[in-house]
Amino acid sequence: MGAEDGTGAEERYTVISADCHAGADLLDYKPYLERRYHDDFDAWAAGYVNPYEDLLADTADRNWNSARRLAELEADGIVAEVLFPNTIPPFFPSASLMAPAPTAAEFERRWAGLRAHNRWLADFCAAAPGRRAGVFQILLNDVDAAVEEIHRSTDAGLKGGLLLPGTPPGSGLPELYSRAYDPIWAACAELGVPVNHHAGSASPPLGDEPAARAVFMVETTWFSHRALWHLVFGGAFRRHPGLRLVLTEQGSGWIPGVLDMLDYYHGRLVAAAGRASTAESKFGAGLAAAMGDRPSEVWRENCFVGASFMRPHEVPLRDRIGLDKIMWGSDYPHDEGTHPYTREGLRFAYAGLPREEVAAMTGGNAARVYGFDLAYLDEIAAKTGPTVAEIAEPLDTPPADATSPVFARGGSVRVW
Repeated sequence: MGAEDGTGAEERYTVISADCHAGADLLDYKPYLERRYHDDFDAWAAGYVNPYEDLLADTADRNWNSARRLAELEADGIVAEVLFPNTIPPFFPSASLMAPAPTAAEFERRWAGLRAHNRWLADFCAAAPGRRAGVFQILLNDVDAAVEEIHRSTDAGLKGGLLLPGTPPGSGLPELYSRAYDPIWAACAELGVPVNHHAGSASPPLGDEPAARAVFMVETTWFSHRALWHLVFGGAFRRHPGLRLVLTEQGSGWIPGVLDMLDYYHGRLVAAAGRASTAESKFGAGLAAAMGDRPSEVWRENCFVGASFMRPHEVPLRDRIGLDKIMWGSDYPHDEGTHPYTREGLRFAYAGLPREEVAAMTGGNAARVYGFDLAYLDEIAAKTGPTVAEIAEPLDTPPADATSPVFARGGSVRVW
């Protein structure tokens, strides 16, 4: 929480968004590509048709216009951000990192495109020192190349850590519980950078039927949740105790129930493994030795949640989730984000809570996980952050033109 600025100003919160998005305008990626790909990029870009309305609108430059971002976020009460990708990287048909490359040559080009995005992002973060933690991208098809990029991106100053792609059905990749990915977990643990798994990065393609979008909405967070039990049951945290996993924009209310379920299966299978005569014993064979602690204990030691626009009905679960685990996010510049009503969103969710709890969820936890300098950010927040008194005032009527689901009817019932 921000301190007073010495002029008698009201105490303010230092708000860090743990979920924002950025990327270069399409042609601006070219200078960040290795020269040998420039001709291919020119040909690809000339024929590319962007399918995303938000990247064609006059607000698209929020993704890459540094001055505009800083001004709009400060006006919204936010002083720092964790940056996930948003625009189309070179040679990809869409923003999906799981779009399968049909040939080895196409995979090589897409890998070059992701590395170009990472280079661009390092420069974009450097344009606002101390206020942006960039999340770099990899592909899982080549683990050695991924490890090399983890080291290069971290050395380039990207403090946001790794964006972990999913392995949805049909990807042809080993599942995330596979030991094939151990070099990736080892590199992230060694360098102290988190592994981030963002909603939408693990869903399989669903086709173009009318129901596809509704099914996607129902299933996409579940496919993203899978990373948790894959890494837990796969023993990644036991082999790499310093590994940290952040699950972002997947909600947070599901966490206590899922941890209870995982603990149940852990106990059941470990117990069954000791009864060789039972049909269930084969399911628990080797599990205890591989994964170690109960899933809920692993969560307490190693995991965090990027709780984008946390909803009021999730707030009463904060102690069961872990107050030191929750990192609020605005999802800027997406229209489902809280901009320009972040203050209202925070009031709607957090009014009435102890201010030290609000301070942890809106900034303190993110500063610890992503390495932000709170003392530096407090100075900025002393002028632009929402006041403690402001957030303490309940919001009974959401803004009429707000588009964030935090205000959605039926999804944000106040129960505390």
